[in-house]
Amino acid sequence: MSTQQRKERERAERHQRIIDTAREMAEAEGWDAVTIRKLADRIEYSQPVLYSHFANKAAIVGAVALQGCVELAEQLKLAREAATTHSEVIANVARAYLDFATANPARYDAIFQQKTDLNFGLDAPQPLRDAFAGLEAMFSPYAEGDDLGARTEVAWASLHGLATLDRSGRLRPDLRERRLTLLVDGTSEATPDPP
Repeated sequence: MSTQQRKERERAERHQRIIDTAREMAEAEGWDAVTIRKLADRIEYSQPVLYSHFANKAAIVGAVALQGCVELAEQLKLAREAATTHSEVIANVARAYLDFATANPARYDAIFQQKTDLNFGLDAPQPLRDAFAGLEAMFSPYAEGDDLGARTEVAWASLHGLATLDRSGRLRPDLRERRLTLLVDGTSEATPDPP
């Protein structure tokens, strides 16, 4: 291995360590506790080293968000592939989304709550578009264009609302399954099975 290759590998490892440590700190203490100074102290690098990888905290949060989107997209894909009917697709994807939000609070918040340097919408990086496509696939067999986008955004907003309110303890835990059933039933009834 050449010296240049070794330096590139070490830089990539350091970059990933910064991302991982920021996520771990956020999982343990919340994103407000993650500062460049605390992060530098935790990983025993100087602040200039961190700034050589990321322009600011928002860029670090964005990196966590991108990795979270890759994981979310994969979970949504597996959920869709495990289904055999339209209703199962909606139920599986909804459950996968809510399970991801519960199991990965720092990643979820990085994607949907925290300030980042990421562009959203049509100019979003590929991992964000892939995660949205995972939701969009619930409706793509029978909707297109603006109808597809609107259906996906309503489903996403509903899931995000449930995830956020549930995680903050504002919804009754004993009604979790009933809420999911109502969401799936309402979405399934509003969308016919594809031909």
